[in-house]
Amino acid sequence: MIRSVVRYGYVPFMLLGVNGSAIALASLGFGELCMVAVIVVAVLCSFGAERLLPYAPDWNVAQSDAGRDTAHSFVNESLILLSVAVLPALAAVNPLDGHWPSALPFVAQVLMSILVADLGITLVHLASHKVGWMWRFHSVHHSVTRFYGLNGLMKHPVHQSLEMAGGVLPLILLGIPVPVASVLATCVAVQLLLQHSNVDYSVGVLGRVLALNRGHRFHHLKWAGVGDVNFGLFTLIWDHLLGTYSFDPERRFVSADLGMAAEPNYPTRYFAQLAEPFRRSAS
Repeated sequence: MIRSVVRYGYVPFMLLGVNGSAIALASLGFGELCMVAVIVVAVLCSFGAERLLPYAPDWNVAQSDAGRDTAHSFVNESLILLSVAVLPALAAVNPLDGHWPSALPFVAQVLMSILVADLGITLVHLASHKVGWMWRFHSVHHSVTRFYGLNGLMKHPVHQSLEMAGGVLPLILLGIPVPVASVLATCVAVQLLLQHSNVDYSVGVLGRVLALNRGHRFHHLKWAGVGDVNFGLFTLIWDHLLGTYSFDPERRFVSADLGMAAEPNYPTRYFAQLAEPFRRSAS
């Protein structure tokens, strides 16, 4: 019974329950500390679901990577929340501030911000697989050899900043309010958990539209060029339009399918991964 609840209820709970709670709290005036609490709840629920219904039980076993992934997650989530904190200062010098559709219901403003951010992040993500210097920073994320929740924020801070800039710069120029940006940051964290989750959940035909773990595993295939698919963060809409969508419902993944075939000895420690893109640039 509990496994069926996780299989069919986990994604609706995260997308509607957790994100919905963030929307409700922000609309009532609660600030970033509440959003941090919501993210902590999401992480705990993710870990619980991974143990109740794992896609691959061995992916729940740390490979000397738990501390490193925790460090990546803490640093990158802090960067996301910090970007929200500086919005009032940016608004003071933004010549387009005031064009945000504040008359829309709060939930509609959040959904609009998600769609705009999804397009920008998708395009930066795609470019990161095509442009050499961007790939050097993005390759940190592709060094993973197991797929679980914290992988989502296992990114080089430079690349994390590039993706977030691509996603939120248009929103900042439009004058996105701080409460909407706070919810967007929370939704990003929740989506990264879902997208990399080691949970064998099912969403039916929505899996062809939502950027969840079943589709994102194809993005992490280790062979050159094979993983150049499914770049979206929130949705796969842009991948369908760009011709970068790929999915095979019969395909099963193991650790040997993940990582980078061309770089099997990629550094695994946190500070070594931070330094690696600069070392390769200098060589």
